[in-house]
Amino acid sequence: MSNVRQLREKTPDSEKITINLGYVDLGRIDLLVQEGFYSNRSDLIRTAIRNQLESHVEVVSKSLERHTMELGLRDYSVADLEALKAAGEVLHVKVVGLARIASDVTPQLALDTIGSITVLGALQASADVKKALADRIK
Repeated sequence: MSNVRQLREKTPDSEKITINLGYVDLGRIDLLVQEGFYSNRSDLIRTAIRNQLESHVEVVSKSLERHTMELGLRDYSVADLEALKAAGEVLHVKVVGLARIASDVTPQLALDTIGSITVLGALQASADVKKALADRIK
């Protein structure tokens, strides 16, 4: 018997991506890190991405309004989906950020209540729910 127990599953607060850079750009990044402007390569890349996103904040806001998308974190629980089902409504998920479908949502409940999923960012759901909704995920 082990006296180590998991209190709760840790949900990542970021998504890992991979990029390819030319040698010259990589060398310039390394030079800025070496000179102390950034703590590491990732720090510079995150800062550059945030600066670019900030420079386009108005465009992003208008696009969110046009597409009626939610920005940030959106959770969908069993209770949320059961309420939709009881009301005879179908959900069209549109999120920029992170959309999470609770781990206790069954594939059948998801099929009965979710008409489409568009996520610009990341979708977290059980493998079974993702498989059931595969043709509805854009």
